[in-house]
Amino acid sequence: MLTPDELDRYSRQLTLPELGIAGQERLRSASVLIVGAGGLGSPVALYLGAAGIGHIGIVDNDTVELSNLHRQVLHTTADVKRDKTASARDAIVRLNPAVRVTPHMVRLDRGNVAGIIADYDLVVDGSDNYETRYAVNDACAELGKPWVYGSVERFSGQISLFCALNGPCYRCLYPDAPTPGSTASCEEIGVLGAIPGVIGSLQAVEAMKWLAGIGNPLVGRLLQFDFKSG
Repeated sequence: MLTPDELDRYSRQLTLPELGIAGQERLRSASVLIVGAGGLGSPVALYLGAAGIGHIGIVDNDTVELSNLHRQVLHTTADVKRDKTASARDAIVRLNPAVRVTPHMVRLDRGNVAGIIADYDLVVDGSDNYETRYAVNDACAELGKPWVYGSVERFSGQISLFCALNGPCYRCLYPDAPTPGSTASCEEIGVLGAIPGVIGSLQAVEAMKWLAGIGNPLVGRLLQFDFKSG
């Protein structure tokens, strides 16, 4: 049963008939792994933590840099040079002390991805490289774990839900990873800071919809945004 504090904290979403107390209890019992505590992972972590997801894992092997802060709002100036997983854990717990946060201070790769993902109900990918994204996809496909995809560059972004309801995986859309060095990085092409915030927030929405059994998930559909033209 939800505690009096939980009934108060989540009161605005508890009033949604699609969610209610039963849906909130599903969120509280759920576990989500967030891959990357950067531009996409920041809003995902904050909104899932605020929504009352019971257990959040965060994978990242990087440290906070000053150049991160225009888009990675999970971190502050005081967190520069700290491990991103530690900074992310502290931010989530400050927002909602009831959430259990597990930091994974490692680089996710094909050797460790399955072992880490296995303990979670859902994966939200906020990685910034194809090697990690394909490793996440292949492990989720093998383990039968749904994962929420998001990516951004410059003034655009896209989102989908893969490996769910017998739907497609990422390789169904993009069969093979680009050749290393053939695509530009965020550092090279840039991104408007608020755009990861929008796409990451949508990833959080898809995660909550899936975990609470609300609405129509983005299975077999790719939602794309061109924010420059609207």
